[in-house]
Amino acid sequence: MKKIINGLLIALTLFTASSCSKVDNLQGPNAGFKGNIIDKTTGKNILTETNGIQIKLEELSWSATPTPQFIPSKQDGTFEDEKLFKGHYRVTPYGGAFWPVTGTELDISGTTSHDFTITPYLTVTNVTSNLSGTTLTLTFSLVAPIPAGLPQIIDVKPFVNDTKFVGSGANINSYSDVNKITLNSSYADVVGKTYTLTIPNLKTGRTFYARVGVRVDDSFKQYNYSDVIEVQVP
Repeated sequence: MKKIINGLLIALTLFTASSCSKVDNLQGPNAGFKGNIIDKTTGKNILTETNGIQIKLEELSWSATPTPQFIPSKQDGTFEDEKLFKGHYRVTPYGGAFWPVTGTELDISGTTSHDFTITPYLTVTNVTSNLSGTTLTLTFSLVAPIPAGLPQIIDVKPFVNDTKFVGSGANINSYSDVNKITLNSSYADVVGKTYTLTIPNLKTGRTFYARVGVRVDDSFKQYNYSDVIEVQVP
């Protein structure tokens, strides 16, 4: 009986070792997807921030109801992911401050490039800046490319940082949040007006980067932005 038990233990050990030594032959990610997110009003890349917009990917070659993957935008309005699987996808710009768009179906293999064109809820126009001592003022107006049905405008806000990456996820709170203007207004109440944001007490001898953001009361409450300006405080 002892010999039988020992034999069974040896056989089990060999089987376990054999199972553990199997090579994983599943193919890894073998494709990439990149492109630009273009502002329909300017024909240029949209002014956004890191992860201000996402590209939603649904792999239809895998499932009719796939779990989506998301590629975050970069501040310059581009996106890129080199760790995807080759397949047929539905791709959709998602989660940003723009009018919703329908998805596009395409095949992704190798490195596939595709551009999207979207319409922002609002554009920040006629931006001027003035530095007086250590106080920065930003003046601007708001324009809605599509006024009809625009959600209520929540607020306008300066974003200030000490790097060129500036937005809701990258700013100095003491210069940004505390100096916002709450609007809670319809577009009819803001169209044609000029707004001024004041940012006092910037540290001397420093270089800052600033921009204006405005958001509406939709599902995502992301910001439409002005371009980034450099501010050198003597």
